[in-house]
Amino acid sequence: MHNHSTASDGLLTPTQLIELAARTGVDAIALTDHDTTAGLEEAGRAALEAGIGFVPGVEISVSWGATTLHVVGLKVDPRSPDLAQGLDSIRAGRFGRAQKIAAELERLGFPGALEGALALAGSESRLSRSHFARHLVRAGCVRDAQAAFNKYLGQGKPAYVAHRWATLENAVSWIRAAGGIAVLAHPGRYDLKPMMRHEMLREFRAYGGEAIEVVTGSHRPEEYATWQRVALDHGFLASRGADYHGPGESTWEPGRLPALHASLTPVWSQWAH
Repeated sequence: MHNHSTASDGLLTPTQLIELAARTGVDAIALTDHDTTAGLEEAGRAALEAGIGFVPGVEISVSWGATTLHVVGLKVDPRSPDLAQGLDSIRAGRFGRAQKIAAELERLGFPGALEGALALAGSESRLSRSHFARHLVRAGCVRDAQAAFNKYLGQGKPAYVAHRWATLENAVSWIRAAGGIAVLAHPGRYDLKPMMRHEMLREFRAYGGEAIEVVTGSHRPEEYATWQRVALDHGFLASRGADYHGPGESTWEPGRLPALHASLTPVWSQWAH
């Protein structure tokens, strides 16, 4: 229930993603590109041809204080005016941020990063830190994309540029207006103290958030039990998703993650089959 394609910062086209899911034996898959629904139509057609259930989705970038959160919307209608306008407003700021990242990289001795990242992204509105990381790999500046984040692009690193994304309230409201279910993506990734984490989860619930990712490619296996308890304690549905970006960049392929614990109620349990 969490995967990316070339419509945002994934390495596979929507069709290639579905073809991979068919090979790994997936029953149903969601495409949840960053701040865009552009790949959903193609993915839906490919899933129909492959005989796989398809869940239209999106992953919305959120600013919560100084922390960037990601909220996945599942079962969204991409034709929803509220969702479309909200995503447009987020994408409008991506290129300005990219220009600032490129300026920082040039200051660090890496000229031409904007042009290189843009060539990989194919569009100003899709441009992300992942594209800069891939450019640095191609240019021989770092070993792999993760090293680019660890040294230069991650939060607190010299080429990191803070940005104001959607509010948590707006992100959840856009998803709900589109008929979708709001899922907090990879909660273990956020550097929040326990009190702030509790407050963030409380707000998410109050705004209409219904689920959190428990088993995800962005959690270590030893973290699954922690987020299982959190889901049960807060009354959240549980989601499972690889957070797949492509070969060589993601630990897990779609369909390869362990199952959710039997004590949890899956986010898809109430959907019609």
